[in-house]
Amino acid sequence: MILLLAALQVATPSVAAPPVAAPSVAAPSATSCVALAAEDPVAAERRASLDRSAAGRGCLGLALAGQNRFPAAAAAFEEAARAAELAQDEAAARYWAQAGNAWLAGQDAAKARSALDAALAAGTLTGMERGEAALDRARALVAIGDSKAARADLDMAVKDAADDPLAWLLSATLARRDGDLGRARADIAQALRRSADDAQVQLEAGNIAAAAGDEAGAKAAWGEAVRLAPDRPAGQSAARALAQFGADEQKGGEQK
Repeated sequence: MILLLAALQVATPSVAAPPVAAPSVAAPSATSCVALAAEDPVAAERRASLDRSAAGRGCLGLALAGQNRFPAAAAAFEEAARAAELAQDEAAARYWAQAGNAWLAGQDAAKARSALDAALAAGTLTGMERGEAALDRARALVAIGDSKAARADLDMAVKDAADDPLAWLLSATLARRDGDLGRARADIAQALRRSADDAQVQLEAGNIAAAAGDEAGAKAAWGEAVRLAPDRPAGQSAARALAQFGADEQKGGEQK
């Protein structure tokens, strides 16, 4: 879900590239860059390094992200955003959003927040793009401990990116942590409607059911998470939760 590989699916805005010193190697167009970055990110990096335009820097960011070099990708996206701002190109907000997403993937929540602040402050993102940027900023805010601000962004995300189950999942998780079980149950239901085959969604559904005292519901959801992803972190966490439930029941029986 919007971890940075999603950025490979976002077309970089078309900005004419300046002539390059080596005519035998042409700078890629925005569209061809997206395709090349997905197919051969190392080759895309070599080609994009020749282009200092906003589109070229954005292409470089995609190429670096495709190699899991997220901090370097974020820096390239920020260069693209600044170049676009100088050109008064509305694409700047999209580049800032991509930079924020890359910083998140690189585990730097503070830099992610700054980039996403710039993306949302521009006022040019709409619909799904705005919702996804708000979702990413909420993730950054949770990471730095500002759950109140994260709640406001998640409220925006579930409105503008309502089709993204991650928005509902994170909203439900934050509500549970804040003790708002009514909101948590409503939001996890939305996540389940969209992605019941996601072990992370089932894990959180179990967590919310357990917090509400619904033992049967918790066991069912955790069991489904284990079935869906027995070797993944979500499935393993669910297995531990089920084991803890079993240990507690056994302990309670012994005390009787």
